[in-house]
Amino acid sequence: MEQIKGFIEHIIYRNNDNGYTVLNLLCGDREITCVGFFQTMDQGETIRAEGDYTSHPVYGEQFKIERYEIVPPEDVVSIERYLGSGAVKGVGAALAARIVRLFGADTYRIIEEEPERLAEVKGISERKAREIAASVYEKRDAREAMTFLQQYGISNTLSLRIYECYGPRLYGIMKENPYRLAEDVQGIGFRIADEIAAKAGIRVDSEYRIRSGILYTLTQAGGEGHCYLPQDILLKRAGELLGLPPEAMEPQLGNLAMDKKLVMKRTPGDETVKVYAASYYYAELNCARMLHDLNIAAGRDMLPSETADMERKIGEIQRELEIELDELQQKSVRDSITNGIFIMSGGPGTGKTTTINVIIRYFLAEGMDIYLAAPTGRAAKRMTEATGYEAKTIHRLLELSGAVSEDNRTARFEKNEENPLEADVIIVDEMSMVDIFLFQSLLKAVTVGTRLILVGDVNQLPSVGAGQVLDDLMRSGRFPTVVLERIFRQAGESDIVRNAHLIHAGQEPAMDNKSRDFFFLERNDVNVIYKHMIQLITEKLPPYVGAQPYDIQVLTPMRKGNLGVETLNGILQRYLNPPSPDKKEYLSGDTLLREQDKVMQIRNNYQLEWEIVSRYGIPIDKGAGIFNGDTGRIVQINDYAQEVVVEYDEHRRVTYAYAQLDEIELAYAVTIHKSQGSEYPAVILPLLSGPRMLFNRNLLYTGVTRAKNCVTILGSRDTVYGMIRNNCQNRRYTGLDDRIRELIPER
Repeated sequence: MEQIKGFIEHIIYRNNDNGYTVLNLLCGDREITCVGFFQTMDQGETIRAEGDYTSHPVYGEQFKIERYEIVPPEDVVSIERYLGSGAVKGVGAALAARIVRLFGADTYRIIEEEPERLAEVKGISERKAREIAASVYEKRDAREAMTFLQQYGISNTLSLRIYECYGPRLYGIMKENPYRLAEDVQGIGFRIADEIAAKAGIRVDSEYRIRSGILYTLTQAGGEGHCYLPQDILLKRAGELLGLPPEAMEPQLGNLAMDKKLVMKRTPGDETVKVYAASYYYAELNCARMLHDLNIAAGRDMLPSETADMERKIGEIQRELEIELDELQQKSVRDSITNGIFIMSGGPGTGKTTTINVIIRYFLAEGMDIYLAAPTGRAAKRMTEATGYEAKTIHRLLELSGAVSEDNRTARFEKNEENPLEADVIIVDEMSMVDIFLFQSLLKAVTVGTRLILVGDVNQLPSVGAGQVLDDLMRSGRFPTVVLERIFRQAGESDIVRNAHLIHAGQEPAMDNKSRDFFFLERNDVNVIYKHMIQLITEKLPPYVGAQPYDIQVLTPMRKGNLGVETLNGILQRYLNPPSPDKKEYLSGDTLLREQDKVMQIRNNYQLEWEIVSRYGIPIDKGAGIFNGDTGRIVQINDYAQEVVVEYDEHRRVTYAYAQLDEIELAYAVTIHKSQGSEYPAVILPLLSGPRMLFNRNLLYTGVTRAKNCVTILGSRDTVYGMIRNNCQNRRYTGLDDRIRELIPER
């Protein structure tokens, strides 16, 4: 590793998100182009840097900085350059020359120790002298903080975030309670804070460490879909994390509850103590309270003449649409009209869409304003196509803002209790995908008197986020609910639909390949499965279902293993998007990204900005928010700007800094859980062997129902039958149904 020292003459490029910077460094009579990640560096400063020379194929020789320190200017020329570079607020080149002419080599000491003397320079008032000194102090304090934090192994980017969050207070926090970083600073979780605390000499049984570990355990549980953990399970998990016995941690539960960081709840008749992170508990409680207010019987007291008029209008709509609703569908329409909240569930082919269309027609005929929504862009698009009326994502309906709410868990929406949705009826499809925080945000924007109609398939996998909202609503027994069961003739002609219902009922579907849309290929060798998967995607399925290879989706239960997402994506990338001189590449961690790759966003990012550009490159729309499960294609990799551009559905283009690429992954194969709410022309399910907790009936049912025109299972017949027999599902610890029953009396 080489060392250089020089003056920053010019910053060519800086990415403010990740600190990636390209600059010209003047080292004597040499000018060196340097690259690296740093936030506090400014033009005019002198640095000492360590790194290596590299050769860029386009930009030539560069010095890649690994470590650096900013050193004070040491001579008159350096001092004048620094002051005149613009690094010090309020000082330009001419004023810098006058300051240095008066004070010479003593200039820097004068600014730091006797700043009032700057007023001796023509053009500098006492006030301006104080401002110049404050600017120099601020930069000096930031440099000292960065140097201090580096001893704990903290990167420059995180160091800057810590300094911006705490300022001079950071020294006391690092000494007393570094675990505060996990709560206050974005990008620092418990594990990083724990490493820092160990270096700072904090004891392993410190109350700060225990409290932070408990909160971290609850946060991790939220990532698994839980809203709470039973106390014994929480202490067991936290104990494994912290290496401490339950009795050492239990007292801190009470302390955290007193600080309102968590809530401990015991349901009558159940001795289990349920421990919530506070935001999860109050999300459930708020939802129950708002549902109580919305649960108005809008028409239960109809006069006989009004009831007859309603039935007549429903009959007219059926004749206009040339359909005949069955008894449960008609009940669904009536209950949606006569109740403030109505829930309709049903599997594929049971007539949910037909029923929604009748409900829409009825309310429109009554002159009511209707909003249609779904959790994802794909689901909203399907809803639009099925109804003929515009459906929006819930985020777009609520007018997502780029800012994040105070708890940093949920998005900030422009539509809320102070600025509600102006609608008479709101219909939300794919409710099984809606998590507790998104549901809370939706309810905040719904005024009392608005009918809320919630539609979904309760047998699908629960939401990726915390909660199981649709299931809890139905289990509470407090809202009118209809479960559609009859498979209609046209849908029944599809073996995808028939077999999905057989799987849900625990029965084995016919896998004799006499079907037109449901195929099973017995393959017990992983390499043979790879070969046939590629043949299906590139040759067989595109003409059969009238789609492009890009649109055909491989779904798998697992992330790891020979048939897991990580392995399959590497293999599929090699054959579906092979290397080419025309395609730029970038290695992000262990993942090679290539232009034209199919990728997926793997976490909600409410602040990530997107724009839609015209064919001439002119922006025609823009917004914020890319969400867990959104799928797109890499259209550009820019090494110079250190950026990757991804185009998502509806031509939304997002620019990721290289440091943000942990938010996307290859998506030629995705987990069945991540596919929720999506529908693909054809689905391939490689099923050979795997953990029992994943290989269950619910997962197989969800995977099969993601296909519109064709399902192909590659693998073991015994594995498929085993999944159908395995009706065990991972339990989610949620309490929305309890909160609802506490607030809403039984009907």
